[in-house]
Amino acid sequence: MFVTNNLKSYMKIFLLSLFITAFAITANAQSETFKPFRVDLTPGLALFSGSGSSTGFLIAIEPKYALTDNISVGLRYEGAIAASSTSIDFSNENAEFSGGSNIKFRSSYLLTGDYYFNTNSFRPFFGAGAGMFGVASANFDMMSENFESSTASAGYKFGFAPRIGAEFNHFRAAVEYNVVGKTGKESNNYIGVKIGFFLGGGRQ
Repeated sequence: MFVTNNLKSYMKIFLLSLFITAFAITANAQSETFKPFRVDLTPGLALFSGSGSSTGFLIAIEPKYALTDNISVGLRYEGAIAASSTSIDFSNENAEFSGGSNIKFRSSYLLTGDYYFNTNSFRPFFGAGAGMFGVASANFDMMSENFESSTASAGYKFGFAPRIGAEFNHFRAAVEYNVVGKTGKESNNYIGVKIGFFLGGGRQ
């Protein structure tokens, strides 16, 4: 088991702090043009960096509250995964082959904020989020006569994610750069390219 009880307790405290902060900010503020509460659901592509870089998939859910017509805050949960294969070497003489694969997984709990440039049907925006990222990876070596797991690691890191995008009616598209730092020499950063929709948040 990768996550200790102390780390789990820390995550609970961190998430509780996010909720308390969001509640304190939103207690006396609300958009005049749009309904304040909404939930974003955005699947997309995850472009991982580091060794064995690959393209995978992600999905995010983000409850949000509109403080004003131009500013909203939220809490993003996201999971992203990708798998890649290394080159396979084949020997005709011994009828043997060797190769490998790499699996990367990221999860995140971020307090987010977006700024919208207008109140039209088409609304470009930029924003950012900051919080905790779960980082896990596994490397496997594969031989013709056996299958051997070589390395595996997991942990949590603080990170942030600037983003830019646009909304049209109840549809949302965005590009996010998740900055998570490194584990050893391995980069944990990844880019998220998302197209999804949101529930609620329509005009008053």
